[in-house]
Amino acid sequence: MIELPEADSIARQINETLIGKKIMNVVAAQHPHRFAWYYGDPQCYHDLLYDKVIDQAVSYGGLVEIIADDACVLLGEGIHLRYYHEGEKLPVKHQLHIEFDDYSSITASVQMYGGMWAYPRGQYDNKYYMIAKQKPNPLSDVFDEGYFNNMFGQSPKELSLKAFLATEQRIPGLGNGVLQDILFNAKLHPKKKLNTLTDLDIHHLFYAVKTTLAEMTIGGGRDTERDLFGCFGGYRTILSKNTVDRPCIACGDIIKKAAYMGGSIYFCPTCQKL
Repeated sequence: MIELPEADSIARQINETLIGKKIMNVVAAQHPHRFAWYYGDPQCYHDLLYDKVIDQAVSYGGLVEIIADDACVLLGEGIHLRYYHEGEKLPVKHQLHIEFDDYSSITASVQMYGGMWAYPRGQYDNKYYMIAKQKPNPLSDVFDEGYFNNMFGQSPKELSLKAFLATEQRIPGLGNGVLQDILFNAKLHPKKKLNTLTDLDIHHLFYAVKTTLAEMTIGGGRDTERDLFGCFGGYRTILSKNTVDRPCIACGDIIKKAAYMGGSIYFCPTCQKL
């Protein structure tokens, strides 16, 4: 799933690769997917985007917005976006294909679920999109310890750390994927309740959010996710599907996986005691 580090990397790669390209053809919803979401009628995407020139891409949390003249394409967290040079073989199935006047292309494919929303610039007011645009990026100076402590103070104290960090759009782009290493670096268990944290725990958690997301972003995303060119990110995850059942890098205990809140959590039983 695209989260903040991957969205940042993909937006940067789009800006390095696609700016100035003119859209020649758009095919949307050619291969139906039950959990592929569109804005309005996807069959109108070609008319909306045809002959538009790519201006820039911007990331908001885990979203990537591509601006082309007076139109936009917004890509959500469950999308696998891939760039193809002229003549490269395209995937057999995709939910969005945009071809440019130099015959290069991008395709967007839904994994479990995801949105590909195309709309006239300034006319999309989806709640989650607006929140992601309005809230401060956790890598910015605005997202400081005072902001974090205020967010913590306004949250129900019976919440677990996973629920606090990765739900309700408290920190757009921070999802269940990047959550794992953040909590490992803070030495806190995902199931630990907010009302059990000390002031020092909260300080360590804030520091882990800032530094872990920065490392992931500098690395071009996590090694469990692919970028615009199909390559895995350069940040090596500590806790993920890649490391489960392997020794912890800090203490040597075995990394565990458990089901929790409709997804999976990874943790070291020694470093992250519940």
